[in-house]
Amino acid sequence: MTKTIENSIVRRIYGRRRGWVFTAAHFFDLGSRTTVAKNLERLADAGKIRRLVRGLYDYPEKHLTLGDLPANYERIAQALAGRDNLRIQSSGAYAANLLGLTEQVPAKIIFLTDGDNRTVQIGKQQIILKRTTPKNMATAGKISGLVIQALRYLGKDHVDDKTVNVLKKRLNTGDKRRLMLDFRYAPEWIGSIFKKLQV
Repeated sequence: MTKTIENSIVRRIYGRRRGWVFTAAHFFDLGSRTTVAKNLERLADAGKIRRLVRGLYDYPEKHLTLGDLPANYERIAQALAGRDNLRIQSSGAYAANLLGLTEQVPAKIIFLTDGDNRTVQIGKQQIILKRTTPKNMATAGKISGLVIQALRYLGKDHVDDKTVNVLKKRLNTGDKRRLMLDFRYAPEWIGSIFKKLQV
């Protein structure tokens, strides 16, 4: 029975392909909590999957020269947020970094969520899930949400023509249209930036 569950777990992992990050909760339909946890531990010990921290694993992407690549932060956050039913939104310095508005990858990577607060330390990187308001999550997963959070991080007094120009180059026509569709979710000063990006 345990071997059958292990095979089912492996099939699901390999079916999602390399780069997938997961917890035991992704397999509770296959067996009991204890059985699933033991199987994942065994697969990690055998080198078939990688243990990122206790209870969090991935099927690492591989590079011909570098070997196993670091896990993707968005995928880690999604796995922590829960199984398919919770949303996440990059925020803070990480959101600004993704848009090319800052060069440094922050030591703390913060994601807003409609789920519970959680924090994990993976190597030198701290990944934080921070529960927020429904309004902040209205644009979760959209380019508008990313831009709103990046600009909030920079602050009204630190957004200048250079910032606007970087965003103009980074965003395509569809992205800019999306900003205007989600205009109502942005603070007034960010809404004015949205307008500048249309020119």
